[in-house]
Amino acid sequence: MRLTLKTDYALRTLMYLGQQRGRLTSIASVAAFYGISENHLVKVVHELGRKGFIETLRGKGGGIRLLRQPSDIIIGDVVRAMEDDMALVACFGPQEPDRACLLTDSCSLQDLLHQALRAFMATLDAHSLADMLGHAAAQRAEGMIPLQDVMREIQAQRPGSTSAPATVADASGSTVAGAAGQPGDTGQTPRQPS
Repeated sequence: MRLTLKTDYALRTLMYLGQQRGRLTSIASVAAFYGISENHLVKVVHELGRKGFIETLRGKGGGIRLLRQPSDIIIGDVVRAMEDDMALVACFGPQEPDRACLLTDSCSLQDLLHQALRAFMATLDAHSLADMLGHAAAQRAEGMIPLQDVMREIQAQRPGSTSAPATVADASGSTVAGAAGQPGDTGQTPRQPS
């Protein structure tokens, strides 16, 4: 199953807001952080607000933030709320008479795909936004560079970019550059999760 861009942006937005610990932030900040379309993100944020995941405050001093605690935001609920169609194949939904599947009565593929979808959603239902934020914190504690820092480093290296290379502190507090051989590089390769 492939999630839509809307769901991808929704999950990224929630992760970003979860790291803000209740502080208001702007849609422009989220879009700039991930390098994604602000116009598209406006629609996603509106829907996240309508569905009760985030609070949106208009006007001067406004912004967006989580409406619930990260532990109360279940990843499966976000996916269900943002995906318009969870049908893996056309025969899952209502069929038009002129396009009806001829195998429906004898096909076991539909049952297999329903089982797969239930397993996929059960996995997502077993995790909250807090779990995802905790995973990122665990990676930082292990000295691994978070993906967003790697992405900033890549953007900084693009021709015409004026951004400084991303650096983070590893578990010992030493500064680690986003790429090997830069100032602050510890010369150690981050541990990969087992």
